[in-house]
Amino acid sequence: MRQLPRGEPVLVRLTLNGTPVSAAAEPRMLLSDFLRQRLGVTGTHVGCEHGVCGCCTVILDGVAARSCLTLAVQADQTSVETVESLAGPDGRLNALQSAFKDHHALQCGFCTPGILMSFTDFLRREPNPTREQVTEVLGGHLCRCTGYADIVEAVMDAVTRHPAMENSPKGEDR
Repeated sequence: MRQLPRGEPVLVRLTLNGTPVSAAAEPRMLLSDFLRQRLGVTGTHVGCEHGVCGCCTVILDGVAARSCLTLAVQADQTSVETVESLAGPDGRLNALQSAFKDHHALQCGFCTPGILMSFTDFLRREPNPTREQVTEVLGGHLCRCTGYADIVEAVMDAVTRHPAMENSPKGEDR
């Protein structure tokens, strides 16, 4: 394990949504705070700061991870994907985002980025999920507005309407 100087900022280098970036972080700074405060990427929300609500979920080296439980220095030399990576360069929503919109699967939107990132990771690994699998993944998130049913419907619809969406980079459906 890398030894860090006590109390001194450390340069963290990572690939953020396909672009190499770097910024200084104190050794105890959380990845969620690093993304928002140092890199200006504010789509990753911070809810409970205990890893329970799922609002802060990002994809770290290809796997969904809670950024409020990850130190920024742990993300050094990794690839991080945030909700900002999902839409195309022209702002066009990807299939999952479009399904969320079509099914009214978001209301206040606070939990939505984390849920989208969890399902992006999940659908890359499981392109034809069952309703039960979708419900299980959703169980790792708290949403106070939707009642969850519309989220499940949106994910199932995204899979049936756009079976290749799980591998589509930056919102470009195949």
